[in-house]
Amino acid sequence: MMQKRICALGAAAVLLLTAAAAQADLKIAAVKVEQLQSSPQAKAIDAQIQAEFDKRRATLEAQQKQFADDVQKFQRDQATMSVEQHDRTEKDLSTRQAQLQYDQNKAQADIKAKAQELNQAFETKLRDVIFQVGKEKGFDLVISGAFIINPSLDITDDVLKRLNAQTPASGK
Repeated sequence: MMQKRICALGAAAVLLLTAAAAQADLKIAAVKVEQLQSSPQAKAIDAQIQAEFDKRRATLEAQQKQFADDVQKFQRDQATMSVEQHDRTEKDLSTRQAQLQYDQNKAQADIKAKAQELNQAFETKLRDVIFQVGKEKGFDLVISGAFIINPSLDITDDVLKRLNAQTPASGK
């Protein structure tokens, strides 16, 4: 989704600049979005999200297994249960099933929200670094998601170096 937005903004900027470039000498640079999205920082975010997902999944799977075992036990023992015990167990299993479904939905929503938060923070940091590098190199405009014909206009490596320098060794 980030790449689509950046590509759309890049294309719009190129169209606007074509007219403006005829009127002024603009100094334009470009960055390769796909290379930035495979940076160590982006990979660390993906790993953090995956670790959270794996932890929640393991917990939910354990709860699901326990629930399935309890349902199986209920089905096996229900013939010998009193009516009161049968109804109470059935109600308990129904409540647990609803809670388990709620927990699964909440886990998915939490992980999605965490992923969005981490990705948004990375995008903000990335925009700041691109701006800094572009400004230091004297560019008037930096676009992303464009075809780079002249390699001297590509500041992707400079952006990655700056990004790496700003990221602690722990990868967070």
